Amino acid sequence: MSALDECHARGFLWKAMGMCSNLKIEVNKCLRAERLDRTAENREMAMQKRARMKAMWAEIDANS
Repeated sequence: MSALDECHARGFLWKAMGMCSNLKIEVNKCLRAERLDRTAENREMAMQKRARMKAMWAEIDANS
């Protein structure tokens, strides 16, 4: 990201001519990978929470 910031700091024409495009693509790939990792982790945590809740409700139903 710092390389992209440095490229943007060179001025408007540098950005307008597409000189920063490759850096932008690399930053986007990195951010996407981080987001996908976070999404997978959140999904796993949600599945575990659902399983715990289902077990709790099953226990409540069994004791009723």
